[in-house]
Amino acid sequence: MTFKPLEFKTISEDELVVRSSTYRRQLSNRRSVRHFSKKSVPLKVIKNVVMTAASAPSGANQQPWTFVVVGDQKLKHQIRTAAEKEEKFFYQQRAPNEWLAKLAPLGTDWRKPFLEDAPFLIIVFKQIYGIQKDLRVKHYYVDESVGIAVGFLLTAIHQTGLVALPHTPSPMGFLSQILKRPANERAYLIIPVGYPKESAKVPVITKKAFEEISDVF
Repeated sequence: MTFKPLEFKTISEDELVVRSSTYRRQLSNRRSVRHFSKKSVPLKVIKNVVMTAASAPSGANQQPWTFVVVGDQKLKHQIRTAAEKEEKFFYQQRAPNEWLAKLAPLGTDWRKPFLEDAPFLIIVFKQIYGIQKDLRVKHYYVDESVGIAVGFLLTAIHQTGLVALPHTPSPMGFLSQILKRPANERAYLIIPVGYPKESAKVPVITKKAFEEISDVF
């Protein structure tokens, strides 16, 4: 392992406040969107946001993630069909009433048209172990690492000027079958990416105040 000097530029406290306030406002406008336009998005843009996600820190820098980009319409249809089958069973038979009551105000149900409408799906897989020279390699802090990378990804999508939706059909084993993933990968999240429909609406929600989510000592 070799090291190099850190590239870092110190800025004034006033500038720190300005930058943090600006960034907060920008990210506060991010919303999960379920109504997508079919307008195309350059593949280069998707590659850029994926590589931004891949710059996230990870346990021992093992980078235990795979980002599968799906733009093929037939594949998206297969994924939607399989996801809706699982979601319909979940909503009608598996989901507790308390959870359904929480979802009701958001207007969600088992129907998932966004899985076909969005020009791209980024499907995030976590690598529960690595493979090097046909040998199994233990990965550390997999869920934490992948979760951080997804945060980078959602932020990059928003800052780029697109919208996204973190979607977790339950269960997600069908994704490994449809996308022919290796045995060391498990589906973590489906993220449709694209432009919002002109008629898209989002629920009116509030976020907790600093005092509700933090302690300062």
